[in-house]
Amino acid sequence: MSADPADLRDIAVAVAREGAVLARRMREEGIDVADTKSSATDVVTRADHAVEELLRSRLLEQRPDDAILGEEGDDHPGTSGVRWVIDPIDGTVNYLYGIRDCAVSVAAEQDGVPVAGAVVGIGADVEYVAAVGHGATRDGRPIAVRPSPPVAQRLVMTGFGYRPEVRTHQAQCLATLLPAVRDIRRIGSSALDICHVADGSADAYVEEGSQPWDWSAAAVVLREAGGRFGVLAGTMELEGWPREAVVVATPADGWESFVELLRETGFVA
Repeated sequence: MSADPADLRDIAVAVAREGAVLARRMREEGIDVADTKSSATDVVTRADHAVEELLRSRLLEQRPDDAILGEEGDDHPGTSGVRWVIDPIDGTVNYLYGIRDCAVSVAAEQDGVPVAGAVVGIGADVEYVAAVGHGATRDGRPIAVRPSPPVAQRLVMTGFGYRPEVRTHQAQCLATLLPAVRDIRRIGSSALDICHVADGSADAYVEEGSQPWDWSAAAVVLREAGGRFGVLAGTMELEGWPREAVVVATPADGWESFVELLRETGFVA
């Protein structure tokens, strides 16, 4: 059974706001590392677990037949055709250190396609919200991508994985990309990176290995703001590493030229 993307958007933003409030309160009370994931530097805090539990609970209260994919918990199966993709704290290391760039990300998929999402800031008071066919907003105001300048004048957002071998590959690619663009920014939250492209405060985003919970909500925001999003085949050869792992976001008019640059600089196969 299909659902109205606008209704799913409203649920997404409501639960993401509640999650952000909880994360802020726990940050003020003091946090500690609860676990690590892919490496000793890839941390999970008690707040990650608490916020994800809250998001899951609130979503299932309103839509008990939906599936849920979360970063920190087990997959929850559903029968409705709707799946929620949630990241309780996108930018956990920023959150741990008290850096403002972190957010709660909540997306809704229908038949595997993201159709609604909300990215709600934890440290910074900002909300990006979108639903397919209904546009994208920042803090309630419509947003749109900026026209793409020549490649050499583009500001590019990026991020790094936590496994040393992945970081080595990313650094090699970025070393060749940096001289070809205006500059590179790394703020530590994939969701916020993509939303910066959506609202015109960046020209492109590329990262090897970010996960669906990192980008699903932001991808809806970007597309509804006039952007293009994709996960492309990369060049890194690592056992167990997926072939399609390079996440790319640009304004629609800048896609082809940026992807070509990513081929030239070794990101994209």
